[in-house]
Amino acid sequence: MSVVPPVPWTGPPIGVVGIGADGWDGLGRAARAAVGDAEFLFGSARQLGLVPDAVAVPRVTWPSPLLPALPELLERHRGAHLCVLASGDPMFYGIGVTLARLLGAGALRVLPQPSSASLACARLGWSLAETPVVSLVGRPSATVLPELADRRRLLVLSADEHTPRAIARLLGRHGFGASELTVLEQLGGPAERLATGLAKQWDRPPGDPLNIIAITCAADPDRPRATRLPGLPDGLFGGDGQLTKHEIRALTLAALAPAPGELLWDVGGGSGSIAIEWCRAHPANRSVTFERLERRRRQIADNAAALGVPHILIRGELRAELAVDAEIASPDAVFVGGGLTQDGLLETCWAQLRQGGRLVANAVTAESESLLVSWAAAQGGVLRRFQIYRGEPLGSFTAWRPQLPVTQWSVAKKRNTGPEFPTDG
Repeated sequence: MSVVPPVPWTGPPIGVVGIGADGWDGLGRAARAAVGDAEFLFGSARQLGLVPDAVAVPRVTWPSPLLPALPELLERHRGAHLCVLASGDPMFYGIGVTLARLLGAGALRVLPQPSSASLACARLGWSLAETPVVSLVGRPSATVLPELADRRRLLVLSADEHTPRAIARLLGRHGFGASELTVLEQLGGPAERLATGLAKQWDRPPGDPLNIIAITCAADPDRPRATRLPGLPDGLFGGDGQLTKHEIRALTLAALAPAPGELLWDVGGGSGSIAIEWCRAHPANRSVTFERLERRRRQIADNAAALGVPHILIRGELRAELAVDAEIASPDAVFVGGGLTQDGLLETCWAQLRQGGRLVANAVTAESESLLVSWAAAQGGVLRRFQIYRGEPLGSFTAWRPQLPVTQWSVAKKRNTGPEFPTDG
């Protein structure tokens, strides 16, 4: 999870050339020159096959898996004029992003073609700027779920020819079976083809592996709404009832204030609801949820997959996990929903929280509430108490049933925070 600085690149700039399904004929003069002048040409077997044999450049097919082998592969060819082929726009979920992260933007000369999303919107008459795109290359199909909303349009980058059927089944299971799917294959090439149908009736056999899926969402009106806003219905979470209820959850997420790309620690995960809603708030958000009980770790994994954020990391006891994996350190925000009175837990969370980060802790017992009051006196922040009432039947009438009151402490870690920790009493 840590950000690795780029490795200095001392060789000639690497040409990164986008090539579409129309192949060599679709490349401009500069792109053709970048390929023809290279001493080594890298790409997938399909991409390399689009370059005519008359272009006499030694070709290197990407190994699989690529990412672990990439640094050594580039180092072996340092000093040579290299060119890398990518599909369409190299900076749109492509190899160009990986190379820029690894080597820095100054090491590259990127020559893009139209992306598959741009071509798909052109065919459909959709606004590219207003159409979200979800990539399923190397990601579970459940990643699409947070983007679904009635009447919304989105594009899905397929992993292979089986993705359209997987998406159709996913939509059917989650109350979007009436959604319209359009599968666009080999966009921009001579074999371009489109196929349209409803998700619940999708019976088309697998087609070309190079495809993108356009979805016009149609939601089942009887299914609970699951938006990106915090406070999902409690019934969407399975488990044993160890759950931050949706009213308190909405208030807690508001206090945590997630921003794109931030990392959350959810300590005492229970059903994983806080970590899940944190990650649903933005596709780039990350979370580690710590839960000591194995059965609850399993239910967190099930809930995360069912709600479209299967990338959440699920770990055991906080201090034991931190001792063996430094990559999970320095969170941007910490939520403590359980285990507040465990010796040293809050101290560990506070010490690991980055400067400027936020910590939010909820308490329902007198002992844990007393601890939060002590910490607030030492570190500042805001103390709040919430009392939620729900209307429930009482005979033929309605009565207000109180939920357990919740005391919440929220605080930002200031840069001049001292090293001392408060004690309870």
